[in-house]
Amino acid sequence: MLYIVGSGPGDPELLTIKAHKTLKSADVVLYDHLTNENLLNLTPKRCIKVYVGKKPYQNHIQQEEIHALISWYCHRFSRVVRLKGGDPYIFGRGFEELCYAEEHGIIAEYIPGISSMQGCGYHHIPLTHRGTSEGIWVLTGTKENGSFSSDLQLAIQSRATVVIYMGMNKLTEIARIYLRGGKGQTPAAIIQHATLPHQKQVRCQVSDLPAIASSQNLSHPAIIVIGDVVSLHPHVS
Repeated sequence: MLYIVGSGPGDPELLTIKAHKTLKSADVVLYDHLTNENLLNLTPKRCIKVYVGKKPYQNHIQQEEIHALISWYCHRFSRVVRLKGGDPYIFGRGFEELCYAEEHGIIAEYIPGISSMQGCGYHHIPLTHRGTSEGIWVLTGTKENGSFSSDLQLAIQSRATVVIYMGMNKLTEIARIYLRGGKGQTPAAIIQHATLPHQKQVRCQVSDLPAIASSQNLSHPAIIVIGDVVSLHPHVS
């Protein structure tokens, strides 16, 4: 049995009860780079813990190797947990791993996790708010071929909040797209290590994202939030 589990945005207390129970009975845990390693303490002493993390824009274990590890361990142990940061089905390739497991005769179960974009609330940024944001566009800054999602061109024409994952190396491109659309003054925020004690955040106009990120030494892992919801809180100037 393979359990594809979301570990949440970072704070271990944001783990779901179902995920907690699953870790408590795991034989093997294959865990990602963005997983809080304190969660591994929930597993039994006999549990085998295997790091299969991927650091952005660095050499890392390939997805095919992870698939091979899933197959190897699932055919030798009863309860294998694939532990991922955030939610496995939001830019986490969790569904790929579930499909791979089922194609190889492995029963698989998905256990959702709180996504890192919900950590915006810790910084008084609601993803939606009546009269301000009519929805959410959630985009990846890094598609499989390395290009940026063309959906951003559509998103900036709406009143929706835009959330961009894995976009820190595309800040110049993001700012340029908004400037070309006449929306360079749209409020924006970068939140790094959301929900963790060492989390950092900055707010600015979207046109200033590259300069602000550089001056504040912000990098991965971080999410980018763009829209009027960023400046709603009365204590935000």
